[in-house]
Amino acid sequence: MTLFQSIIIAIIEGLTEFLPISSTGHMILASAAMGIHEDEFVKTFEVFIQLGAILAIALMYIKRFFRGLTIYFKLFAAFLPTAVIGLLAYDFIKGYLFNPIVVSVSLILGGIILIFIDKKVVNQTSTLQEVEDISYKNAFFIGLCQCLSMVPGTSRAAATIIGGVFNGLDKKQATEFSFLLAVPTMMAAGGYDLLKSDLAFDQAQVIMLAVGFVVAFISAWIAVKLFLKYVSNHGFTAFGWYRIVLGILFLIFMWGTDLG
Repeated sequence: MTLFQSIIIAIIEGLTEFLPISSTGHMILASAAMGIHEDEFVKTFEVFIQLGAILAIALMYIKRFFRGLTIYFKLFAAFLPTAVIGLLAYDFIKGYLFNPIVVSVSLILGGIILIFIDKKVVNQTSTLQEVEDISYKNAFFIGLCQCLSMVPGTSRAAATIIGGVFNGLDKKQATEFSFLLAVPTMMAAGGYDLLKSDLAFDQAQVIMLAVGFVVAFISAWIAVKLFLKYVSNHGFTAFGWYRIVLGILFLIFMWGTDLG
């Protein structure tokens, strides 16, 4: 992976991490399209830049994390299913599901669900004043939905937003809870991945890691600001169609290559 390619991957990560279109899926597809070999450094790089994206959310919502302990308890209830299932299924997921075909199919199926979800949420109002008011039961259910995002291409954001909508949140609250839940989930997943890697980096790799972290941070900050405004006014349908089109195009692309 070249420095230019690392910047492209970092931009993709930042722009897609908190949108319901699957950042992992986009990175896998982009790496395949650019001919990047998924060696240990590339896998570590993709995890490391996710921490840059999560830092953007942590800083953006920092005041929310200082309101009290309630939000931490609710996020823990939502994070628990992912932690347990993730530890049990980690090797299987990494070994068998991280490939362009799985990503493409997941993008298409997730897109169809998002379009139907958008019709459900158009006139839905929430009884909650703030996302912190969500019950532990509903938070846990959203966490179960998040487990579906372990399949590459599903999208952690899409899974948690859909879970939030089915638990009575309006689209803005579901999106915000998804953002907040990303902090413990991605920090735990990223930290676990980094602990399992025992790489020694050369100077060029250290530069790529640093540049990728900063680029992912900046692009994630911009994406989240724009996404919240867009969702409040337009909903999720456009993201559903985007997923479907991208998945189909990449399946067609792979049909004439050996990427699958």
